[in-house]
Amino acid sequence: MPLSISFELSDRDLEHFTQAMNAARAAVAHKSADEIIAAASSLLIEANKVEVPDFIAQRLDRLDALIAMMNDDGWRLPDEDKQRVLSALVYFADPKDVIPDSVPVLGYFDDAIAIEMCVKELHHEIEAYDEFCEYRQGEADRRGQDPAKVGRADWLEARRDELVDRMHRRRNRDTGTGYGGSSGYARKSYTTYRPGLMRVR
Repeated sequence: MPLSISFELSDRDLEHFTQAMNAARAAVAHKSADEIIAAASSLLIEANKVEVPDFIAQRLDRLDALIAMMNDDGWRLPDEDKQRVLSALVYFADPKDVIPDSVPVLGYFDDAIAIEMCVKELHHEIEAYDEFCEYRQGEADRRGQDPAKVGRADWLEARRDELVDRMHRRRNRDTGTGYGGSSGYARKSYTTYRPGLMRVR
């Protein structure tokens, strides 16, 4: 029988994790974008080798989406937006976790909380990318193409530009919400192609 447990992070708790994320940014400031993405990918691959609670698995899937966003040739984030995502991924490139990943069951708990904070900050980016993946899947199916091989197709450009523009407008509107803001955004499960590391459903 499933057991439902809810907990709330206080302002003090959030400050603790915010400080940990800032410390991670400082610790890996010398690393390149490729190194940061590779380190976050490595964490995801290692976590996928062990049995983790659903709460953590769901958040790891969100980390997978952030990595996919950086690696997706069709999405091609502008440089400023890439930096926003990278600044979220750096926590996962720092080996000094709040809870070491080697600790059974709870080893990825702090990573899950950090991912949740990142998703709250980047919910407009993730929402736009979700819609891009769905559009690419639908159009590729209609055209009889493999969405994994579409790349930078001309028919994707207008939709991509529209979604990126909307993402910027919504983010500018919400400026000041920060990690502690309430977005109400809950990422849905992917049913479309995404160049992620965990799975494509």
